[in-house]
Amino acid sequence: MLITFVSLLLSLVAGAVAGTVTYDWSIDWVTAAPDGFSRQVIGINGQWPCPPIEATVGDTVVVNVFNNLGSESTGIHFHGINQKGTQVMDGPSGVTQCPIPPGSYFTYSFQIDASGSYWYHSHNKGQYPDGLRGPIIVHDPADPYAGQYDEELVLTVSDWYHSTVPVLLQQLLAPSNTIFLPPFPDAQLINDSQNVTFNFDAGKTYKINIISMAAFAAALIQFDSHTIRVIGVDGVYIQKHDAYQIRVAPAQRYTVLLNAQPTTRRNYAFLVSLDENRDFANDPSPSYPLNVTGYLVYDSTKPLPGPYVVNQWNIVNDFTFVALDNQALLGEPDVEITLDFNFCIKDGIPRSCFNNISYVPQIVPSLFTAFSAGTENSNPEIYGDVNPYVAKGGSIVQLTVNNLDAAIHPFHLHGHQFQVCERPSSNSGSFNGHDRNFPAVPMRRDTVAVNPGSYAVIRYVADNPGVWLFHCHIEWHVVMGLTATIIEAPEALAGLTIPEDSQAACAAQSIPIAGNAAGNTQNLTDLAGANTVAPYPDNGATYPGKKKRSQRNRRSLNSAEEIYLEK
Repeated sequence: MLITFVSLLLSLVAGAVAGTVTYDWSIDWVTAAPDGFSRQVIGINGQWPCPPIEATVGDTVVVNVFNNLGSESTGIHFHGINQKGTQVMDGPSGVTQCPIPPGSYFTYSFQIDASGSYWYHSHNKGQYPDGLRGPIIVHDPADPYAGQYDEELVLTVSDWYHSTVPVLLQQLLAPSNTIFLPPFPDAQLINDSQNVTFNFDAGKTYKINIISMAAFAAALIQFDSHTIRVIGVDGVYIQKHDAYQIRVAPAQRYTVLLNAQPTTRRNYAFLVSLDENRDFANDPSPSYPLNVTGYLVYDSTKPLPGPYVVNQWNIVNDFTFVALDNQALLGEPDVEITLDFNFCIKDGIPRSCFNNISYVPQIVPSLFTAFSAGTENSNPEIYGDVNPYVAKGGSIVQLTVNNLDAAIHPFHLHGHQFQVCERPSSNSGSFNGHDRNFPAVPMRRDTVAVNPGSYAVIRYVADNPGVWLFHCHIEWHVVMGLTATIIEAPEALAGLTIPEDSQAACAAQSIPIAGNAAGNTQNLTDLAGANTVAPYPDNGATYPGKKKRSQRNRRSLNSAEEIYLEK
């Protein structure tokens, strides 16, 4: 069996004994031009695109990081990896660790407990659109679809910006941005390129791991004359489901089978179209200005087809997928969380809010508060303005997101693949509390796209002690505060220890590692000194005392942004 990432050959040892997979990474500034525009990006070991992580279920993955950026702090989140027993390795700065300062080392170590396609990315102050992200492929010795495909491919999709994140944040958070306009991408990338071909052999079947590493927009995908047979989403096997078009929201993953044509009479195209619309299926005049055509090459001596055109997008509804393990709908919830999302103005700055509360990063990382607060760690108040909710270990949690905005938004939960119990069409209103439409066997994933003027209801078991974020995976909205914090099984967190290199990263920045959100260890309910206002001006991951990058003058709206606002 063969797995290919563009032209990179990756090793695959099916059924191998669990071992340790080690990566030594220097995180560097690198010059790259994936769309023809040359700029500084964040790469690894002097190269970009960033390398894939590859492992097998049961393996321990060790990533030794050196921050060689000089001007910025960093940190890595391993998206979709459950981190059971290794909650300190989840990676979001200010939550499970302090940022890694320039010139410092940090080691991530965790065991892989589930197969599928995942990805890693910076979870540090909006940093990953500058390039620090890459795929994770986990092989399964017990793959239920083994023998039904011949080769394995990776297809990443992402939006791309020509300006650096600190510059874009100045535009996003400008007090004059009262319409909450996000930065619009300059390009669409496939496998961090705009020139992608896959070599196909007639009669073979290909397993393709499709991974969105986007910061803003979903990718709409169609293969010419090839049916997409979906067999997994976000690390969860599903019953085979045929589709002709899929929509991969930021951070989502699809695992699909593609049956090659029986002959080599011609080559075929596929289209990846960036969905910058608010609600593509209902907008009166949706537009798709950024498109990339890729190719399935059966015979290199024959010409490639022209750019592929899709006249209408009618994507498969992922809510209709059925988990392959037939996990039944979880019972009545013990904990119910309702989050109403909309944009808001806080202290004159455009923000995004759950229940009119915008997330404010605290002084002490929230997980360290849970470790050090003893029995008081079940009191949400001690965590400060991080939208905290507590779920006792073993409880069934039902979380409802009411999307009061006019656009589709992808919401991600760390530490879990949740059941999607209901996700109705646009403009269905807020959830009315009835569960009569919940499926007997729900689809599970870790990132769900919630339609505008509508809602999603998810359920999961609080069986993974940790501090887990629930947030929109449009990265600009994370920066704007669209995050809630779930303190899960706090009774199992009290007294746990912080790794030495994590302590060192905090000490280098004089960040306390015990007490409440303000670092008070004597009176945990005394939040004097805790952060109550998000950073402004927000220079992203720029390290204090380092020279800031020059900022471009504020630009006028481009055509895509004008169309977005008109809808």
